[in-house]
Amino acid sequence: MAEPARAVVAESAPLLEARGIGFRRGGMRILWDVDLVLHSGEIVTVVGPNGSGKTTLMRLLIGALKPDEGEIRRRPDLRIGYVPQKMTVDYTMPLTVSRFLRLGGGTTAAGARALERVGIPHLADRQLRALSGGQFQRVLLAQALTLRPDLLVLDEAAQGLDQPGVAQFYRLVEEIRAELGCGVLMVGHDLHVVMAASDRVICLNGHICCAGSPTVVSAAPEYRALFGYGTDGALALYRHEHDHAHAGAGHPAAEEA
Repeated sequence: MAEPARAVVAESAPLLEARGIGFRRGGMRILWDVDLVLHSGEIVTVVGPNGSGKTTLMRLLIGALKPDEGEIRRRPDLRIGYVPQKMTVDYTMPLTVSRFLRLGGGTTAAGARALERVGIPHLADRQLRALSGGQFQRVLLAQALTLRPDLLVLDEAAQGLDQPGVAQFYRLVEEIRAELGCGVLMVGHDLHVVMAASDRVICLNGHICCAGSPTVVSAAPEYRALFGYGTDGALALYRHEHDHAHAGAGHPAAEEA
């Protein structure tokens, strides 16, 4: 079933196209020479170590930041649903899930449909402060779905969920992609699950180190130079040799914005 979907993707006009993107912050070089094209119906995942510019790239693509170099072209009237890596909510304010969804510009009916789609219609009248971490992530996803997006952008949206919860979340994303025909761009650290859920993977470390199908990327020397496994089975992150060369140019070595 996946191969016909890729054929349609290849023939369709892009939702979004970025060419030669560069970005600096405080004199530090965060991104450089980034090219990216996104189509309807495909799931594209960006992986990379902390400080590689993943969140910055997401913010550039949705228009929250402007690039210092290059250009980003979005399809006219492109509807983008965005689930951020983190969201701070004032839990001292009485705010129900239904009201929270309306803050994004959606109607009550659209919010109800979105909650139904992500499997939590019973939480519509629940206070946000009473939600579990997994429930809150689904509410954020529901908010992104209220306007029926052409492009769904997920910045580590499954962060904080346990392994079964992560797998369930990504299955839900695949179902939404199939139903809406939208493109999906997501950032993730759960590599095995992310790889299985992706049509295309982009390995980012300031620039795009390698890109392609999950099988191609996982076998690429550039990918293997960044990701390895220690004796305890935990994911270890390594720096590219080029990072040392770019360190003097302000390449970030720790947390990304």
